[in-house]
Amino acid sequence: MSIAAPWNGQPQWWLQLLSLATLAGLVQQAGGFRRAALLGWAFAIAWLAGTFWWLFISMHVYGGLPAPLAVVAVLALAAFLGGYYAAACAAFAALRGGGFVFRAVLFASLWLFAELARITWFTGFPWGAGGYAHVDGPLSALAPQVGVHGIGFAAALLAFALSLVAQRGIARSWRYWAALAAAVGLLAACNMAAVPKEAPATQPRLSVALLQGNIPQDEKFEGRTGVPEALDWYGRQLQASTANVVVAPETALPMLPRQLPDGYFEALRARFAQGQQAALIGIPLGSSKEGYTNSVIGLKPGAEIYQYHKHHLVPFGEFVPPLFKWFTQMMNIPLGDFNRGAIGQASFEWQGQRLAPNICYEDLFGEEIAAQFAHPATAPTILVNVSNIGWFGNTVAIDQHLQISRMRAIEFERPMLRATNTGATVIIDHRGQVTHSLPRHIRGVLAGEVEGRSAITPYAWWVSRLGLWPFWLFAIAIVGLAALRGRNGVRSGKHSAPSPD
Repeated sequence: MSIAAPWNGQPQWWLQLLSLATLAGLVQQAGGFRRAALLGWAFAIAWLAGTFWWLFISMHVYGGLPAPLAVVAVLALAAFLGGYYAAACAAFAALRGGGFVFRAVLFASLWLFAELARITWFTGFPWGAGGYAHVDGPLSALAPQVGVHGIGFAAALLAFALSLVAQRGIARSWRYWAALAAAVGLLAACNMAAVPKEAPATQPRLSVALLQGNIPQDEKFEGRTGVPEALDWYGRQLQASTANVVVAPETALPMLPRQLPDGYFEALRARFAQGQQAALIGIPLGSSKEGYTNSVIGLKPGAEIYQYHKHHLVPFGEFVPPLFKWFTQMMNIPLGDFNRGAIGQASFEWQGQRLAPNICYEDLFGEEIAAQFAHPATAPTILVNVSNIGWFGNTVAIDQHLQISRMRAIEFERPMLRATNTGATVIIDHRGQVTHSLPRHIRGVLAGEVEGRSAITPYAWWVSRLGLWPFWLFAIAIVGLAALRGRNGVRSGKHSAPSPD
C-alpha cells in the first residue's frame, strides 16, 4: 500500500518507514534467528501479496486459471520472494552484536541484500520495492545519486533508528534520542536538497500525441472484435496525428506486420515517409522460424524502420521458465513465449532528440535502462514507456506502475512519455512530476509537449559502468564484517549480544 494507496493511488513514504520500523523492532526482540526469519517471512508475504494481488486478475479473469490455483500462485510467489527477507532477518538476529550504529547499518545492508536478490535472481521481480514509496518524500532527493535501491537502504536506516526510539527504556538512553535526531536531520537534509536544480534543456521541444485505445483485454487478441477495433482506431489516429511524435502502446497493433490487412502496414510507412511527423508503435515481430519479439517500431522520413525489442520478459506471460510448461498450458495467454532483445539498444533519433523505448515492466530495471547512458553523446534525452496494464483490470497496479516510472525520471533526470492501453497515459517531466495525463479506461489521445534533457546524473554515470555491483559489494562487506566481529567475539569469550546503547 505504501507505493500507491488504494484510496488515491499516491505513495505513502511515512507508511513504508513505519511498517519497516515495526519489523525492525520485532526482529531485535526475537529470541533467535528462527523466530526472526519467521517474522521477516510473514512480513514480506503480507507486504508482497498485498502489493501484487492483482496478478490474480491476469491469471484467473484473462488467463482462465481456476481461481483457487490463481490464489495459490500469488501466495506462492510472495512466499518465494519473501524468503529473501526471511534470510535477511535471520542473518541480522545471528550477527547483530555491536552498538546501535553498526546494528542499523547491518540491518539496512541485509535489507539491501534482499532487495538486490529480488531484482536479480531468477530473472528478477522487484515490483513494490520499498524505495518507490519515497518518490514524493524527502528521500527522493537521493535518487539522482544512488537510485531507488540507495533510497531503500536509507529508508531501512531510518526505520531502524525509529525502532530504537520505540524500545522500552528509551528515557534512560540519550543515544537512542541521538539516533532519532540523526534520522530527523537526514530527512530534513534530503528535503532541502530536493529543491529543483534546473539542468539545461536540449532543444527543440517536441509536440507529442500518446494514444490510449482502451481495447478490452478479453477482446484484444480476438480476431472478430478486439483486433479489427484496434487496427481501425490506432490506424486512424496514426494517420491523422499532427504531433512531432505519436506513440502507440504495447502491442497496439496485435498482429505481426505480415498478418495485417493488405496495404495497412504500407500505408503507415507511406504516412511517415515524409513531413515532420514520426511514430513509435508497439507491435510483435518475428516468425515461427526465428522466434517472436515484443517490440516497438519507429517510423520517420528518410530512414529504415527502427526496431526496439523487449529485453526483460515477464515470466509465464512472455516466456516459459524451465519445467513450467504445464502451468502456462493451463492459461490462455497469447504470444506467451518471446525472444529477448539486447541490453542497451540504440535510441530512436528524431528532431535533435533521442527517444529510448522500454516496454511495460522493463522500467522497473533502472540498471538496464542505465546501460544506454554510458556514452553521453548517444544517451537518451527522453524515455518512452509503452505498456498494457489491461491484464490487471482497473486496479492499483496502474498507480504503482506510474510511481515506478516517476522514479526512473528522477533517477536519470529525463522526461518520460507513457502510452498505455488503459492507463496511466501521462507525460512526466525530468523531476518526476506528471505534467499531462489522460483519464484511465477511456479511449483518447493525450497531446502535450516534452523537453529533452542531456545532463548525466551521478547515478546514471556509475550504474551504466558498474551496474549494481557497488551495492552488492557494500552489503557483502558489511555482512562479512559482522560475521568477523562475531567470530572474534566468540574466540575472545565476549558475548555477541547487542550493546544496550
